[in-house]
Amino acid sequence: MKTFFIFFLSIILFSHSAYGQNWDINTLDRINSIDGKFVRNFSKTTSKTTPYIVVGIPSMMALYGIINKDIKLQEDALYLGTSVIEAISISYGAKHIIKRKRPYERYPHKIEAQEYPKSSSFPSSHTASAFSLATSLSIKYPKWYIIAPSAAWACSVGFARMNEGVHYPSDVFAGAIIGAGCAIVNLYINKQLKKYLLPQKKKQINY
Repeated sequence: MKTFFIFFLSIILFSHSAYGQNWDINTLDRINSIDGKFVRNFSKTTSKTTPYIVVGIPSMMALYGIINKDIKLQEDALYLGTSVIEAISISYGAKHIIKRKRPYERYPHKIEAQEYPKSSSFPSSHTASAFSLATSLSIKYPKWYIIAPSAAWACSVGFARMNEGVHYPSDVFAGAIIGAGCAIVNLYINKQLKKYLLPQKKKQINY
């Protein structure tokens, strides 16, 4: 946990340094300049569907688990859902504290925005929630056909936010660290949480 916060603080300091700002805006400019129709539509669709995916997958798992009385699936759904909630909460809390301007606000003549979010820029909550879900899924179901698509999707969310001109690379990188970190830390939190929120299997007593 201590290492996580030190690393997160390092990203903040780097992004506010002169070199960090130059790297941030120059990298973003290159990604934002990729303006082919396919890429723009891909970025728009990815950005808009991310909230539904990060909420929908844990919800569907929980519903299916309840209907079929599958306690293991309910536990997994609880873990995924709370990991996403934690990532979103931390990222929005950081936004409120840091209050970094969006790149299209600070560089209006350089960055072409495809949407205009009202919240501040650092970190990317879309990326945080995506990496939280992707990491959680990979931990619970460590199969290549789960890990590879999950990682590819989470990375595509980060790319989409930059291509749309609403986040710097450092925003996305910080979001990825928050999301993955929440999924890992939540392994320990969830062990305690599921004792209170899920029915426990009764132990059989042999006489």
